[in-house]
Amino acid sequence: MLIILSAFAGGCGEAHQADASDVPRAAVVKVQRKNLSSTLEIASEFLPYQEIDVYAKVSGYIQKLYVDWGTHVKQGQLLAVLEIPELQQQLLQDEASVRRADQEVSRAREEQSRAESAYSVAHVTYTRLADVQKSRPELVAQQEIDVAQGKDLEASAGVSSSKDALAAAEQALLAAKATLDKDKALFAYARMTAPFDGVVTQIYAYTGALLPAGTSATKGDSALCHLSQNNLLRLVIPVPERAVPDISDGETLEINVSALHKTFAGKIIRFSDQIDPATRTMHTEVTVPNANYELVPGMYASAKIPLHTVTNVLTIPMQAVQSTGTGQGIVLVVNSSNHLERREVKLGLQSASDTEVLTGVNENDTVIFGEQNQFKEGQQVSPQLVTAPGME
Repeated sequence: MLIILSAFAGGCGEAHQADASDVPRAAVVKVQRKNLSSTLEIASEFLPYQEIDVYAKVSGYIQKLYVDWGTHVKQGQLLAVLEIPELQQQLLQDEASVRRADQEVSRAREEQSRAESAYSVAHVTYTRLADVQKSRPELVAQQEIDVAQGKDLEASAGVSSSKDALAAAEQALLAAKATLDKDKALFAYARMTAPFDGVVTQIYAYTGALLPAGTSATKGDSALCHLSQNNLLRLVIPVPERAVPDISDGETLEINVSALHKTFAGKIIRFSDQIDPATRTMHTEVTVPNANYELVPGMYASAKIPLHTVTNVLTIPMQAVQSTGTGQGIVLVVNSSNHLERREVKLGLQSASDTEVLTGVNENDTVIFGEQNQFKEGQQVSPQLVTAPGME
């Protein structure tokens, strides 16, 4: 009888051990408090901050060319020198006109001085004779008084005429100098310089080619080169309507460039402040410094725009929640006896890896991480704490 009981007891112990080994292991995470922020990631293409075709302001032949494809230039750096013989001859004529006008002014000043001297003599003579006639009428004939008065008036008119001639000569000198200055300014355009720091991305003409003046509406292919400012690039981002309230001028963004496997800092510099009715997006521009020319226009990048932020809220990884609708979900909580409890939770802000839990769980609760379909409510599990991606 004792042997049978011992054997029975031994069989029960083996059965109990077998049951314990059948308890499945379950990956679990804890409900933690975190700061969460949601981001909007939008892909775009790098564009130069500014780019232009460089045209000649005056027509001429390329005498010297200082740039080629890929040349990096600074603002004001010489790109090319044009040969403009007609304008050089015009400058010589202008200088001669200025000298002639200057001589006319000198002659007019001398004429004015002579006229003023003549008027002074005539006026003194007439004044003296008039005074003598008043005191001693018998000494001076009226005819002499009339002649002196006429010469006085004639000399006065000569002074006025000489002043007008001097003013005209001075105006002619100013006009000649203005013409000379204008032609000098035009001739200075023979030296074509870079309007900003940039890279010559294309050359349209070489030494000896004629560059027409780029003033007409139809220029064709008459530019010298294409200049692109690449030390500062821009991204044009179509921000969806729902994210417009979160856009602010001067905000710093994270710019990921997959081709380089690197992340750069960008800044929102401007936005249209108007939603395009066709696309329901807002034109937004982000600048990215590129001092080392590591980035190249045409590269694709993705900008991460932070939208909403909450602090010190209950969070769990996204893989721990089975969604049942907008803002709703189900989690499996491991209780103190390692049995599973099914909880309905209300969800708030979601990031790329975590979600805010408004109701349904408490801080430090343990929940199943990963696929929930392999477990059942009330089932006993062996919890194995894991670290989910993005968890601290």
